[in-house]
Amino acid sequence: MWDFSIGRTLGLMARTFPFILLRMAVYFGITIAYIAATGAGAGIGYGVGHISDDPASFGIWGGVAGFAVVSIAVYWIREYLLYILKAGHIAVMVELMQGKALPLGQGQIAHAKEVVTARFGEANLLFVLDQLIKGVIRAITGMLGGVALFLPIPGLQGLIGLITGIVRMSLTYVDEIILGYNIKTGSSNPWETSSQALVLYAQNGKTMIKNAVWLTIMLYVVAIVIFIVMLAPMATLFYIMPGYLAGWSFVAAIIFAWAFKAAFLEPFAIAALMDVYFRTIEGQVPNPEWDRKLSEASAKFRELKDKALGGMNPGAALG
Repeated sequence: MWDFSIGRTLGLMARTFPFILLRMAVYFGITIAYIAATGAGAGIGYGVGHISDDPASFGIWGGVAGFAVVSIAVYWIREYLLYILKAGHIAVMVELMQGKALPLGQGQIAHAKEVVTARFGEANLLFVLDQLIKGVIRAITGMLGGVALFLPIPGLQGLIGLITGIVRMSLTYVDEIILGYNIKTGSSNPWETSSQALVLYAQNGKTMIKNAVWLTIMLYVVAIVIFIVMLAPMATLFYIMPGYLAGWSFVAAIIFAWAFKAAFLEPFAIAALMDVYFRTIEGQVPNPEWDRKLSEASAKFRELKDKALGGMNPGAALG
């Protein structure tokens, strides 16, 4: 069915508890900020709206404005989230998979930052690398034929369309797997290592997509359950606010489910897929034919290879 161990993955997650706590603080903090900004914006809008005949309308737009302000702030800290939370957490998970001892508490976070800095340099350069990887992943999805790997049956266009969407969602964490491969190999040229890792992923696409799809289904089922559980308390919270805000309880429950997914479920999926990937590619070398196919299909892959040939090492930016 799938090739990862739920128990082993949960054990790995437990050993990185400082990062789990950090993710909780960041993502649940973002959730609280969304709720507070939406409520405050709605209250201000409602108050200002009394100059008109429709204060409720002003309140709704005030809530939308508060929501938008937090969304913009989250967009601007995306590089920090990638550098410290995602790449740092991946670094310690990879080292644990290799049997290395790690510091406890806050020391684990500081150690991870050192590892990420040594491999990738500054946050903005890691962000560029990550975006290039994401571009190549989109090409790989098309080359592998998406759901045709699993349902080569004619006359099922509707079902195939649905499952193709699930397959695309399942590829969300491939860039994290590639970053993990860079850390595992101790690469001094992550552009080159990333291009090799992408070829290895493509040539093992059926195995990787199968496991990614199972994980995606598991994660979204759990997230939906969390959403349903949180809908009642969120409705109660917004009930004490002006009546026109009752509908925001639905949005707040979605945001809380997103925060839970980002804090707990995503690192679980990344750890499980990295474990499958590392075991699947063990002893393999990049297939030149897949390298050629990716070069022809993806400008982002060609850019990665160009940077690799140019010897562009993100870590060199530090020195």
